Order: sequence, then structure tokens, then C-alpha cells
Amino acid sequence: MSTGRLTIDLGAVARNWRRLREIHGGAVAAVVKADAYGLGAARVAPALAAAGCRHFFVATPAEGDALREALGEGPTVAVLNGFAGTQREEHPGTIPVLNSLADLAAHEGEAILHLDTGMSRLGLPPAELDTLVAEPHRLDRVRLRYVMTHLTVAEEPDHPLNALQAERFEAACARLPPLPRSLANSSGIFLGPRFRSDLARPGAALYGLNPTPGQPNPMENVIRLALPILQIREVGPGETVGYGAAWRATAPSRIATVAGGYADGIPRAWEGGGKGLLHGKVARLAGRVSMDLMTFDVSAIPEARPGDLVEVIGTEGDADAMAAAAGTIGYEILTRLGRRFQRGYVGA
Repeated sequence: MSTGRLTIDLGAVARNWRRLREIHGGAVAAVVKADAYGLGAARVAPALAAAGCRHFFVATPAEGDALREALGEGPTVAVLNGFAGTQREEHPGTIPVLNSLADLAAHEGEAILHLDTGMSRLGLPPAELDTLVAEPHRLDRVRLRYVMTHLTVAEEPDHPLNALQAERFEAACARLPPLPRSLANSSGIFLGPRFRSDLARPGAALYGLNPTPGQPNPMENVIRLALPILQIREVGPGETVGYGAAWRATAPSRIATVAGGYADGIPRAWEGGGKGLLHGKVARLAGRVSMDLMTFDVSAIPEARPGDLVEVIGTEGDADAMAAAAGTIGYEILTRLGRRFQRGYVGA
């Protein structure tokens, strides 16, 4: 075997969704944009639907069309980036999130209205909300399922913008016709009663990323990534390993070369803190992550042999741990996982 194995636990995804529903105390959607954060929406979304999830969010119309085909009729599929009113016939079975008065004017039928309360990205800004309140006929052709906003710093529970966004959202909703509300993302679910709404929209937490940074992760790990050893060689004191001669042996060492690199989504910046698990023991990354290969010091693991699997995400460290060592976030690790891995799904 010359490629890595990526194992995705659909049962863990479903259990994470149920856990979030228990904490939120109300309906919980699933954000499955970017191919379910890189894990495969065509497999993840049906598993969530089987667990009881009835609302799904994607980013683009094409993602919505693919998800509708995977789910069949029934669950709601909403497109966060929206789509032009002239395209509504091209995307049957999905509904757009309307992010501006222009979106509202171009659309007819079911939709979700997005209000910007502090992200300054998508959503009606305050001036457009004022116009909508003054001209309520703009809603005549639209059947709104929900009104939503998006939290900016929910992963920092003490940040004052959280309470300010909740206050702004409450005030904005009070100026509109009564509608079901959608507020919390993954981390927002853990901010307390004020952030409960008719529909929460978690994404990252479903896939095992920690929605409460700095605290124990309340979610199950969802993935295991194991890379095969292609070759093991003896390296003498003073000899270097890999590009840039970035690692130098200080004693006789055994170096295992494994299949996997930055072309597969392993961050090149993982060099400083990378480690894997082999035969229940920790092996440290020795040298730089290259395009297709990495090298690990297995001097303390004499039983290591070519063909053995080095687990780089799983028991010893999850995607958040790899991200922290590489100076990035778990979202980026998941969404960059390469297509050369042999993918397997368990727990369906």
C-alpha cells in the first residue's frame, strides 16, 4: 500500500449532532458546505438525515444541487451564498439565503433572510434593514422560512461582540414580521440560553472540531488518518534528512519515510511539532513536510516496519492538534484533506 487511509466515522458525526441538539434544546441543522468540511457530503448528509436532521446548509448552488440529489426529497437544503432570482428554476429543491435588498427583489418563493449584525460580510446591513422596515411590501413575493444572523467571535465566550450581536438580532427581529429565528453556530450553542433560537446551524463541531477552545472538547473525534511507511533507513550522527537539511541526527537513528505530504493537505508548517502514533508509541516528525512524503524518527520503535501505518490524526492528536502545531485552524486541516487517500466510512 502506497497511499494513506482516511477513515471517517459517520456514527460519531451523528452522535455529535445529537449532542448539539441536546445542548441547544431545539432544532439543529447541519452545515455541510465544502463537501461536508472535506469529509464527503454525499455520505455525511444522509447519515445525519437518518439521525433526524431535517435542515442542511451549503455555500453554493452547485453544492445545493448535489446535496438534494444525495438526500432526495424532504429535508430543507439552503444555500448560504444565495443565487440570483433568475436561477431559481435551475436549482429546484433548494432555497436561497437572501443577503441584500437586491436579492430580495430578485427572488420569489421560499427563502431565508440574513441580517448582518456585526460580521460585515454577507447579510442585510442596518441601512437596508431600515429600508425593508419602511417598505414592507418588499416581502410580498417571498415566503421566509427563517431570519438568521451569523456570530463573529462565538469561540470567545467573554467577547463583548457576542452579547452585542444577540442584542442587535433581537432588536432587528422585533422590527420584522414574526418569523422563526436562527442564531447559533457551533460555538454559539455553548454560549447559553440567550443564544438559543428556533434553529442552530453547527458545522465544525459535527466533524469533531472543538467548539469551546481552551476547554475539553465536548465532541467526538470523527476522523483517523494513517499513512504507510514506505522505507526505513539508518542515519548516522551528523547526517541530515529531507529538504533544506532541516533535521540533523545527533545519534544513530532510524528514519521512516511515509506516504503523505502537503499535496495531501498536511500543512508544510507542521514541521515544528508534527508527530504520529506507531505501535502505540509516539514518533516525531524529522525534517520538512514535502509534497508527497514525510519522515519520522522511529529510533525508539524497533518493531517499525515498511507497510506499518503511522497515525497522524486520531488517538494521539485530532485535527485541532495538527492545526495548532502548524499555526492554523482545524477547519483548514479538514477541508484540505487530499483525494489521494483511500477513504473509508464506518458507523453508518
